[in-house]
Amino acid sequence: MQELEIEKAMQEGAKLVLGVLEEAGYQAYMVGGCVRDRVLGRPIKDIDIATSALPEQVTACFERTVPTGLQHGTVTVVLEQGTYEVTTFRKESEYEEFRRPASVEYISDLTEDLKRRDFTMNAMAMDKAGIILDPYGGQQDLQEGILRCVGTAEERFGEDALRMLRCIRFASTYGLEIEAGTWQALLTQASLLRHIAMERVRSELQRMMEGPAPARAVRLLLASGLTAHVKKQLPLPFDRWLAHDGTLDAVSALPQQHARWALLLMLLETSAAICREALQELTFSRVDMDAVIGMLGLKQWLAEQLLPSGGADAAAGAAPDPAHMARVWKLGAVRRGEAAARGLLQVLGALQPYAPKRGESELARFLQNAAPRLVRRGEEWLSEVPASA
Repeated sequence: MQELEIEKAMQEGAKLVLGVLEEAGYQAYMVGGCVRDRVLGRPIKDIDIATSALPEQVTACFERTVPTGLQHGTVTVVLEQGTYEVTTFRKESEYEEFRRPASVEYISDLTEDLKRRDFTMNAMAMDKAGIILDPYGGQQDLQEGILRCVGTAEERFGEDALRMLRCIRFASTYGLEIEAGTWQALLTQASLLRHIAMERVRSELQRMMEGPAPARAVRLLLASGLTAHVKKQLPLPFDRWLAHDGTLDAVSALPQQHARWALLLMLLETSAAICREALQELTFSRVDMDAVIGMLGLKQWLAEQLLPSGGADAAAGAAPDPAHMARVWKLGAVRRGEAAARGLLQVLGALQPYAPKRGESELARFLQNAAPRLVRRGEEWLSEVPASA
């Protein structure tokens, strides 16, 4: 209920901004993601506004403003109901480094302003009466479940190569099929991703993993080949995900991002140290990185302690002795921390329906022989670890 009240207040504030600008003689509309989410009936998280007023004219209309992006024509209006980014209608010059326009030109035409946006579903505007202006067919594309670039896809991706990752994120988040021409342009221009800063890439990947369909996002990433074109080469064998295609669906069963990343990296069957190196290259925060690597490191240590390394026992896949497993698990939990232990139990629980009945890899043997008992008894064994341990 509180979220609905916040959203209602936010929309009332946006209408107030539009009204003030219109009374001053300017055009003003809600644009972008808030309109898209309104069409889809999804919660609205923030509201952006486009206007024919110049930045200094916007500033003159309101008591509290912040010049958050004057070089791009953006002023943030501060109201009791929230903050609103208000940007002057504009068209953009040639883009620099495949990411940002070299300069912007203020214009008075809303349709021309919407033309510069990435996808048709993001190129809609709405007035304060709720009437939607949709010159590029965003509503129809959403009704048909299609994600399509505005205008020529090659131009849109050539202007800003990050849009290729956004394409995959939007397709997975909103359950859309990527229009054929848009997908072909993405495949053709995938190499442009090397111009995009790693923190931007990481942000998009994290948002994919936070979304409702992370497995589909991974499959689209694999099909696109984008992971091979990031600015810094990542030391991860992404093609191994292809061998675990069905298992990828397990990631959606996990409630939070750290466990999802741990599961995906576990499927790559590489060391925790290499995974840490990759997350560092991707500019993950220390908190996020430690949480993910804590689970991977614990699983790696458990496998070393619990799985036979060779001989007849290894060939037969002998399960570890329960008493030994309990001791190893408790010691591992003390070393890596309770959060890592509980997170790993979630990951192993999600993987259980997909565990192979037979397998030669260390991961397959671990899931077959050690994981089932850990999932059944792990919480109980954790409760036996002294709090001061």
